[in-house]
Amino acid sequence: MNIRLTQVALASALVAGAAQVAVHAAAQTPSSVRVCTMPGSPSAELDKSVARAVLSTAGIAATFASRGIDDNGDDDGISARELSKSLQRDCDVIAGFPRSSVADGSDSQLLFSQGYLHSGYVSIALRGDHAANTNVAAPDGRITIAATWSSPSQLIAVEQKNARFDLETTSKLTVDAVAKGRAQRAIVWYPAVVAYRRAHPQQHFDVAVAESPYADWNLVFASGPGTQQLQKRIDGALARLRSDGRLAALTRNWALPATIATVSATSHASLVRSPARYLDGPTQPSPRANVWRVSGMPAAGGFIKVAATTEAPSFDHDQVAHGEHLYADSCAKCHGEKLEGNTAPSLIGPAFAPAANSHLTIGGIYQYMSTNMPADHPGKMSDEEYADLMAFLLYTNGYDTGNAKLTAQAAQSSTTPLNAGPRH
Repeated sequence: MNIRLTQVALASALVAGAAQVAVHAAAQTPSSVRVCTMPGSPSAELDKSVARAVLSTAGIAATFASRGIDDNGDDDGISARELSKSLQRDCDVIAGFPRSSVADGSDSQLLFSQGYLHSGYVSIALRGDHAANTNVAAPDGRITIAATWSSPSQLIAVEQKNARFDLETTSKLTVDAVAKGRAQRAIVWYPAVVAYRRAHPQQHFDVAVAESPYADWNLVFASGPGTQQLQKRIDGALARLRSDGRLAALTRNWALPATIATVSATSHASLVRSPARYLDGPTQPSPRANVWRVSGMPAAGGFIKVAATTEAPSFDHDQVAHGEHLYADSCAKCHGEKLEGNTAPSLIGPAFAPAANSHLTIGGIYQYMSTNMPADHPGKMSDEEYADLMAFLLYTNGYDTGNAKLTAQAAQSSTTPLNAGPRH
């Protein structure tokens, strides 16, 4: 997966902008289809098994793409445009597309099947003899909670009180943070726990449901315009598999155990809370010093492979002023009026720009922002506007203005880590 949005975060970011997706699909049900899975998905094995059973039951031959959606070997994430290209080039239907009430894609041209796996985000802690040694708060009373960066996992985790945070780049590393003792708890996508246990059968966790509007998800089949008949056949096959028990047999080991919510509720009461402040206000700011620790990041950092530079690119005051207006118009509704985070992660403070050892580069942030944001219309701004918005983000995170303007090329090619600090 490298440095990418998790498959669930990807769905959240893409569905609003997927109206531009156009796939190569006939109006009638095809006799065969090409199937892709989501990039880096821990449920890819399940998704393929369900797809084989569903399409076979529907009388449709299936071939599986040798790579996932835009799985081209780089680490630049994925945008709605890249999704469109992958659908045209590699597949006709996506198996394992995550969908929820907060990312239902109702305004897009993507078509969705019924759900075949109801899952979500959970809180996990180490179980057994090692738990006594690792599940202990620091002298200041804080515990360390692992979460997957730029995903619902992070949104849920940052609402927890009295905690430090260990941000990881993948859900696998998030589980591993608990297993290896880097964190006492974690908020993570449940199929990632299942996949981790399959690779490490000796590892056991206590698991509790994370109660949040961002925790509840279903895996579905997704396809583009003109595939209504295909989705109708898929839904019919899912209904047959559900009625004869075959779907339950396929998904049994991946579904949330019915006992999770009750058995583990007491032990996780201090961590798992009812929905708090996601939709009705910002989170409280965390102290900058000695709170956020980022691990598991490649030494180069960032979302993309970029040309080497050694210093932060220059930007001027006019760009900051214009970027502030752009932010208020297109970004504040999700990221907060003061960049503090609302229904999307904070763009200021240690979660975004730590004082040192950042896992994000300026070029990586610019590339991700310019191809994926805003979520309801990715790529809608010009290169100059994205550069001005980047200037505003740099300024609000401690960088000083200069005399030269920030260009899109300079922003994208910067490998300078985003380490915030006081202005001089």
